[in-house]
Amino acid sequence: MTRVTGRIVRAGAVVPGYVEVDGPAIAAVGEHPTDSVDYVVPGFVDLHCHGGGGHTFTTGSPDAARAAAAFHLRHGTTTMLASLVSSRYELMRDATAAYRPLVADGTLAGLHFEGPYLSGVRCGAQNPAYLRDPAPDELSALIELGAGAVRMVTIAPELPGALAAIADLAQAGVIAAVGHTDATHEQTRAAVRAGATVATHLCNGMRPVHHREPGPVVALLDSPSVICELVADGVHLHDGMLTFAAHAAGPGRAALVTDAMDAAGMPDGRYDLGGQEVTVADRVARLTRDGSIAGSTLTMDAALRRAVGAGLALTDACAMAATTPARALGLADELGALEAGLRADLVVLTPDLQVKRVMRAGSWVG
Repeated sequence: MTRVTGRIVRAGAVVPGYVEVDGPAIAAVGEHPTDSVDYVVPGFVDLHCHGGGGHTFTTGSPDAARAAAAFHLRHGTTTMLASLVSSRYELMRDATAAYRPLVADGTLAGLHFEGPYLSGVRCGAQNPAYLRDPAPDELSALIELGAGAVRMVTIAPELPGALAAIADLAQAGVIAAVGHTDATHEQTRAAVRAGATVATHLCNGMRPVHHREPGPVVALLDSPSVICELVADGVHLHDGMLTFAAHAAGPGRAALVTDAMDAAGMPDGRYDLGGQEVTVADRVARLTRDGSIAGSTLTMDAALRRAVGAGLALTDACAMAATTPARALGLADELGALEAGLRADLVVLTPDLQVKRVMRAGSWVG
């Protein structure tokens, strides 16, 4: 039995106390006086990440994927999806097969295909050479091949066949996400009715809000069944927009994500994302050819600090970093909170929210 003491962050409360761990699970959580000023928070859950520490998920390499996951684990991310970018079907197929063992052993919680079924007008740093309309045969083959490993697919709902694809994904138990879209407000609402439940990095890669055509941002924020991803790096979203969106959705419908690429944790310089050159300067990643934001260099602990620094309550920010994304994945009964019976995933943070120690499934990392 292991006991971790500190200021325990649970739903709506921060209390002095302890978390008792027995094997891979939390045995008990309780209040008790302690001299520790450290925070104990749930392990972070990242729905949207392309890589980190110089390693990428986007090429389908298991070795690179393990290294990227290990990098983010050291920053407190105990559960994550491996996000790929728009590519040839052959790469999607090969990556699905290559990552199945990593999903089976718990290194990854699954795969997220951010494309290629996206809007050319709002493709951002997605490679336009690979964009195409949703293909039912491709999707069904990938889902079958993945045998549960394919967890989320981002689709622009205005594309031909998109609503049917969203419905098919929902029926298959795969999260349908709305993103990189020029959809109208009504087209977005139709996607939600069809079964879409996640907004891919809200505001980014989306038609902007207008008072006579609210577009996808308002439709997604106003949909009770949709969880909205927020990239809290001060680049993707102004802090004012971050807090507005978090307040509008509420911590139960807002999820912090990194959208990190392999440059996270690495020096400034030149990198590659989906066959396109990316320049990272002052930790901001942009396509070399046109300056489009190309993912981020963010980690989840940094996203948490940014959210709190922008004015969100620590309890809300922790819910957005762990509890809400766990629920988006259908894993709320397994992880994402400090509650007895859940997997013992936790992060010990210093008073200024720097990572001090990370535990995953009852074992300390490093």
